[in-house]
Amino acid sequence: MRAKLPDSAGFVTRGGVNLAYEIYGDAPDTILFIPPWSIVHSRIYKAQLPYFSERFRCVTYDGRGNGKSDRPDDVAAYTLDNYLADALAVMDALDVGQAILVGLSFGGLLASVLAAHHPERVRAAILAGTVSTIGPAHYERLAASHFSAKHESYEGWDKFNRDYWLKNYPDFAEFFIRNICSEPHSTKQIEDGIGWAAETSGPTLIKTVEARSILPGFDVGEEMYRKIRCPVLFIHGDNDQIQPCERAEAAHAAVSGSEFVTIIGGGHNPLGRYPAKANTLINDFIDRRLGIIAPARAPLPRTTREKRALYLSSPIGLGHGRRDIAVARELRKLHPDLKVDWLAQDPVTRLLESNNEHVHPLSARLASETRHIELESGEHELHCFQALRRMDEVLIKNFMIFQDAVEQGAYDIVIADEAWDIDHYWHEHPELKKAKLAWLTDFVGYVPMPAGGEQEALLTADYNAEMIEHVVQHPGVRDRSIFVGTPEDIVPLSFGADLPLMRDWIPKHFDFAGYVIGEHPQGFGSRESLRERLGYRDDERICIVTVGGSGIGAHLIRRILQAYPIVKAKLPELRMVVVAGPRIDAASLAAPAGVEVRAFVANLDRHLAACDLALVQGGLTTCMELAAAGTPFVYFPLRNHFEQTFHVAHRLRRYGAGIQRDFAASTPDMIADAMMLALSRSGKPNPVEADGARRAARMIAELLA
Repeated sequence: MRAKLPDSAGFVTRGGVNLAYEIYGDAPDTILFIPPWSIVHSRIYKAQLPYFSERFRCVTYDGRGNGKSDRPDDVAAYTLDNYLADALAVMDALDVGQAILVGLSFGGLLASVLAAHHPERVRAAILAGTVSTIGPAHYERLAASHFSAKHESYEGWDKFNRDYWLKNYPDFAEFFIRNICSEPHSTKQIEDGIGWAAETSGPTLIKTVEARSILPGFDVGEEMYRKIRCPVLFIHGDNDQIQPCERAEAAHAAVSGSEFVTIIGGGHNPLGRYPAKANTLINDFIDRRLGIIAPARAPLPRTTREKRALYLSSPIGLGHGRRDIAVARELRKLHPDLKVDWLAQDPVTRLLESNNEHVHPLSARLASETRHIELESGEHELHCFQALRRMDEVLIKNFMIFQDAVEQGAYDIVIADEAWDIDHYWHEHPELKKAKLAWLTDFVGYVPMPAGGEQEALLTADYNAEMIEHVVQHPGVRDRSIFVGTPEDIVPLSFGADLPLMRDWIPKHFDFAGYVIGEHPQGFGSRESLRERLGYRDDERICIVTVGGSGIGAHLIRRILQAYPIVKAKLPELRMVVVAGPRIDAASLAAPAGVEVRAFVANLDRHLAACDLALVQGGLTTCMELAAAGTPFVYFPLRNHFEQTFHVAHRLRRYGAGIQRDFAASTPDMIADAMMLALSRSGKPNPVEADGARRAARMIAELLA
């Protein structure tokens, strides 16, 4: 899923070549994102466009040779003159009189040419990993077994390796992309780059390189850089394997008044590998040098006595929201002057509003993580780890919205319940941290699914290793790390090859609150009175079917509905209530007569405590609410969902709660049998802690003292 779709798109035709463009946003000020070398296309800017289009009109286009743009046959079509003319043609066609330019790699060189030779069209330029025509070049850094001669920088590779590019372009493309993404833990950026490189070909890229021997009709030497008068920001990694940092520094020295930021250890694409840092640098540069200050980042006034907390609750399911509301209530008991703002998404916002909690206005700008998860899901299947990896575009946009909220609100504390983007980017760039951080989670560690094979085992271990490195290198980023559970709830697994055991590492870095439940059923009163208040009769056997706040559970609901007549024939007093959630169309379920379907139930936890049986997915919070209530239930973990398969199932076994079934192997008859089995069981699960919210709140309250 893309974090934001373009508001318009089309083609600009110049000299018979169609150039595909996209426009995001409609603000008065324009940012033009200039494409790099044609081995990739405009999606290289995916970490910038969704966020900056909230305050700018963002224009991007695919350079000739890749993406949706044409691939001319003539070498002469790929000269620097043509690439420059393309940029001007796009600006003219889209009524961009003057723009802020962002250019990565070869796009940085084009931005420099525009700023020097067409100064009236350029307000400012941000040059990331820029190609420069001055300064020292790489000579042997990129030499590899693929090549048979000494090479300078990528401009010259093809002169020596034309045959190789024609015969084995995919191998070269992977080699080159891996050198772009030279930093550790860059697996996702490498995958993206290889995919984009596959959209062009060796013959096309050969033409782009051969065309460099045709000299442009304008100066591109040191004098060109001296002509630039607009504000310029250079962002460059000091370990750039494609364009040496020294080259960018030489260009910086020639551009009067320019600014230079070195990304320590950074490779060739800081915009993609370090998007939080890069986006923040761009924000600050535009604010300072152009005076275009985003209203969302302007600090709000506050009283001296008031304490402020920004609370983030995971949007995947409503259980997190219920437990976080419970923690916030306990926290207010300890700090009555505390003001809590919630940065949240639908459907969590519905739960918060029904509990009179204040939803931060910037919540409306968040990209939907729930929608992404729904698009990633199959028939009762969610490859959770891969879905999270592919959520990178959504997460960076949402992190930047969060960062705006923190900058504006001057919060004393951020409370983050599995807000993975916050934890990742603040650890990656501790200087971005603007408040104390209380971090809550009920699981730690990605686990590979068997279907993913060796590759997934390597990927999960790499992600776990990065997390461990973050925590060890920057232990002060999390002011309090709270594990929602006990040490016994940690799965007895390793973080991966050559990494520690989870049960050894986690207790050294987390405090344990015990399980945090939204509201413990022991506070609901007697089961008889609760059923009466909810309208359930004594002569009914109530079965609740609930699948959380996303639309993933529709397949499970439909199969359960097929089992309903079978159980109804055996148990005439059965009354089934399906809580489909706000994102599933009730009419699409075709529920049989006698089954009630509801979209949203604010006090669902009470219904789960009052019913005789529940059928659910394998989400932890709902299952633990049922365990705490002692309600019999059958749960169906989503296939390839590592958290439900390993972390949740381990915890439920420890409590002796629920009957686990495999959806793929469960026919309606088998589901009916499982329902009858659950109803016949007399034993109760082990008691679930009742004071988890209070314990978590006390830990957080210490940070507000």
